Amino acid sequence: MKLTQLGLTLFNLRDHCKTEPDLRSTLAKVKSIGFQVVQVSAVKNIEPAIVRDAIAEAGLICCATHEPSGVIRENPQAVVEKLNTLNTKITAFPSPGGVDLEDAPAVDAMIADLDKAGAVLAEAGQKLCYHNHAFELFRPNDGPSILEQVYDKTAPEHVAAELDTFWIQAGGGDVVAWIDKMKGRLPILHIKDYAVTAKGERYFTEIGYGNLDWPRIIAAAEQAGCEWFVIEQDRCPGDPFESMKKSFDYITSNLLEN
Repeated sequence: MKLTQLGLTLFNLRDHCKTEPDLRSTLAKVKSIGFQVVQVSAVKNIEPAIVRDAIAEAGLICCATHEPSGVIRENPQAVVEKLNTLNTKITAFPSPGGVDLEDAPAVDAMIADLDKAGAVLAEAGQKLCYHNHAFELFRPNDGPSILEQVYDKTAPEHVAAELDTFWIQAGGGDVVAWIDKMKGRLPILHIKDYAVTAKGERYFTEIGYGNLDWPRIIAAAEQAGCEWFVIEQDRCPGDPFESMKKSFDYITSNLLEN
């Protein structure tokens, strides 16, 4: 992994991206930490062209976005246009939303919509990825897991993976095994560390401060052809900028190519 491949998702800093001035200030802080890359997520009520210009003026690039699940399923052309505005090629389906994952026809309809949407993006030279949580790892009626169904029932050129390391671990999966499974189909990885309290409660922590085997994970992702390594920490214990710096410092000291 190179520094130019390491980013963070603005979802981590969502409370500091609610207005254009706040967004510009946030991006400047991100750049000052040392990041060169961001993923646009949870930036609402700011026009994409303004977001694009603010990212460029901060000296950053946008590697990918998250777009609302409903928009991806119902209006993929709007996603194409937004990615074009942001000068990026990758987006991810963030969550099944209101889909009942125990309702097989509903799951099949979602997957079919993803394949169709992914075809629209592929035609435009873009990639649609699927961002998992723990619940997609469950196996309805002891059959294949929902996550396995997503990838088995869609064309690789239509739907790729944005694996989330924390949620793979939380769902009882093997992070490296899933990365290996997605070889050639993993343009972006959400690197998120996993920790457990003395009472057995899981929580999000900075990279290098949990229990995931990062050297092994990063090596596997590189072998799988991963292009972008994006820090995601859903909740931070205090100042999220401090958490981003802790993760950045650990990664740059321990995981980057020399």
